[in-house]
Amino acid sequence: MLLLGCIKEVTDYELALSLPNGLSGFVPVTQISDAYSKLLTKQVAQGELLEELNSLPDIFSPGTLVRCIVTSIEKRDDGSRSVKLSIDPKKVNRGLSSTALAAGMLLSGSVVSVEDHGYIIDIGVTGTHAFLPHQKAKNYIKAAKKGPDLKIGQNLNCLIVEVKNEGRVVCLSIDRSEVAASIATERQNWALSNLLPGLVVKARVQKVDPLGMKVIFLSYFTGIVDFMHMDPEKSMSYSPDQVVKACVLSVHPTSRAVRLTLRPPFLHAGGAPRQLPGQRLGAVLEQATVKAFYKQFGAVFELDDGTLAFARLKHLSKTRKSFKPGAFKEGCKHKCRIIDYSLMDEMCIVSLKHQIIEAQFLQYQDIHSGDVVQGKVLSLKPIGMKVKLAHGIRGLVPSLHLSDVILKQPEKKYNIGDEVKCRVLECNPGGKKLILTLKKSLIQSKLPVLSNYEDAKPGLITHGFVVCAREFGCIVKFYNDVKGLVPKNELGSELISCPDKVFYEGQVLKVMVLKCEPEQERLLLSFRLSSKPGPEDKWKCTPKEKQKVKYQIGEVVDVKILKKKDNGLEVSILEDEDNVVGWIPTLHLSDFVATSKLLWHCLQEGDVLPRVMYLSDRGERIILSRKSAVISAVQEEQVVRSFSEIQPGMLLTGYVRNVMPFGVFVEFPFGVTGLAPKVSMSDKFVTDTKDHFVVGQTVIAKVMSIDEEKQRVLLNLKVSECSSGDSAAESFALLYQYFKELKEIRNLSRRGEPSICELVPGKRVHLVVQDVREDGSALFSSSSVTGLTVTATRYHLGDKNIAPGEKRKAFVLHVDAVTSKVYVSLREELLKQGPKRVSMHSVFEFVSFCLS
Repeated sequence: MLLLGCIKEVTDYELALSLPNGLSGFVPVTQISDAYSKLLTKQVAQGELLEELNSLPDIFSPGTLVRCIVTSIEKRDDGSRSVKLSIDPKKVNRGLSSTALAAGMLLSGSVVSVEDHGYIIDIGVTGTHAFLPHQKAKNYIKAAKKGPDLKIGQNLNCLIVEVKNEGRVVCLSIDRSEVAASIATERQNWALSNLLPGLVVKARVQKVDPLGMKVIFLSYFTGIVDFMHMDPEKSMSYSPDQVVKACVLSVHPTSRAVRLTLRPPFLHAGGAPRQLPGQRLGAVLEQATVKAFYKQFGAVFELDDGTLAFARLKHLSKTRKSFKPGAFKEGCKHKCRIIDYSLMDEMCIVSLKHQIIEAQFLQYQDIHSGDVVQGKVLSLKPIGMKVKLAHGIRGLVPSLHLSDVILKQPEKKYNIGDEVKCRVLECNPGGKKLILTLKKSLIQSKLPVLSNYEDAKPGLITHGFVVCAREFGCIVKFYNDVKGLVPKNELGSELISCPDKVFYEGQVLKVMVLKCEPEQERLLLSFRLSSKPGPEDKWKCTPKEKQKVKYQIGEVVDVKILKKKDNGLEVSILEDEDNVVGWIPTLHLSDFVATSKLLWHCLQEGDVLPRVMYLSDRGERIILSRKSAVISAVQEEQVVRSFSEIQPGMLLTGYVRNVMPFGVFVEFPFGVTGLAPKVSMSDKFVTDTKDHFVVGQTVIAKVMSIDEEKQRVLLNLKVSECSSGDSAAESFALLYQYFKELKEIRNLSRRGEPSICELVPGKRVHLVVQDVREDGSALFSSSSVTGLTVTATRYHLGDKNIAPGEKRKAFVLHVDAVTSKVYVSLREELLKQGPKRVSMHSVFEFVSFCLS
């Protein structure tokens, strides 16, 4: 069947055509022309791009009318049909012969080659050579704006200007004015076997009825103009014997039926139908008025802007059984949604189905990278899972993205027809390419979506997935094919010698943007998410001012606090003529993380800290530590100074540098680091590593094994494995150090908040009720607790009914020096007994907690 179609979309692999009566079809890249197919075959054979082979978007433009022929009708997975077409002149013009060619004929041609004086054109007629002079193509090329020359494979609407040697040679023109003026006549000897769509003819009306009219053209041809292709402004004024101008839309070879259109844009050969404004597609209209109802086809509606729209019968109701013809009398109003636009009918296609009106997406353009969508599983294949999001919208979940972990047998987890929640990784509306992910860590992520390089600002933290792990680092991908490099030195706080042993393809991780060059699409990333010191935090110096560090790792010095910052203290080393400046990170103020924060809170600029150890020189500044356990280990030579000194079974004191999902990295004095895998972290079962360790925590680790070639150390942090034998002595020493530091904090607190120092857990105080909250808790005040917030929960009020202004005796439960909050209890059992003695069992529990 021959049809006139209008190009709707152009991709690298096919043309999408709008066909008459709201139908659509597709022209594969192999059905353009013989010359174009030969270039494709040559390029595939050579394995390199050919300069003379242009992509389909470079040759074709949406809105162009083309003649086509149906090659096949295929059934899709969802039961709908796909119409495959060809615009190859050899197939479209197969009914023509060289002897039938005549001047004034209009037919399709395709560019074969570019010559000195013009172009060789393939018109699909055996034994005929067609030539197009440059002069006859000049205006067309200028208007098309596709370059200085026509391109091989370009489809043209050609007018035969001259026929020579009984049709063996023809001269053509594609000049727009000449083509537009052409009208098919009886002198051109058209027959039903070679009649072509796109011909403009003069026709005589034979019969008119509500569904259309019957016409006669070219003396003896009979054709049909259906109701959709009458001129809307003249549809009520047609009468028998009236002469009208018409354009051939289709020719059916079996039924010999010819259909025509009277719509104005088609009445000039080479014309273009009107386009629908982009914002109208997908619009929901509350009231569309029925203009006409055709029980075999559907209904015509008038929209809010006065234009007409058509709804097929199947789109008027949810099912055939629920369809009520009485609801579609002329003048009735209905809610509908514009689901498509037929270029060939110049009419919107609407649907009244509730599920379509409420649908989230109607076309690929509605979908954006990062959107969370709901879909239905269509099929499972080795490359991944095909998912249907809506009618005509399908996406692919690559096998790598079927789960957070790689699934060897995805068919055991997913079944065809299952509803799945996905997130859009990439959407290319032009190519109808939609890539989705089923990784929960990406679907549930609340971090920003990185879908273009312009948004990748330094410091941005987001989720990405590993696509490659090599010796140089990791390639991490985000949305919309944005990707970047995590170099080896940014994979963690310590050097990871073999990234491919730690990271795997498809692994979802948080990353931080370090640097981005949008023009070059280059992105530098880091897995180290801790905030890096800004320029103002760094110890800056010119070559003349550079400090000559004369201290060795392990040397103990006294320091004076110069400046307090959010993450540590800037200090100067006392009794040093060069005024050497160092840095004590907050977490290095104590072996105990909680105590470190308290110390930082209580210390002031100008305070002197004794016995601080020189830990390392990171190039930017000297790092100092006040961790007693670490200092003792260095002074007692219970350390290793290089990797070569490490032996399995050693017990080493260090501190946590990084906590990862797969384990904990521990650093020791002199820079040696090791990894405690998840299975060796605790005597208890580890679900989440962050529940067991925090960065900065002092630990005792046992060396399990070493890999000299990869310079890797594996550690054990289980309390049961990390005792030197005299666990009681170790525990009491640790407990003694803890209480000693608490006493130091108390003494420091006396300067600014003396009332806090007087309050200890177990002490009885007299308070005045200030307020009783809605949740049942109460606020108190007293001359002994000025400047503090004193609270008792509902439980700790016991059975007492209190009111503001009353005086009460209370028992101190806890004092938080950092937030200046005191928690008390009014319960009689506590006030009577007073503070209990600490049992030995409680001591050991506390020590075990500190060690683990």
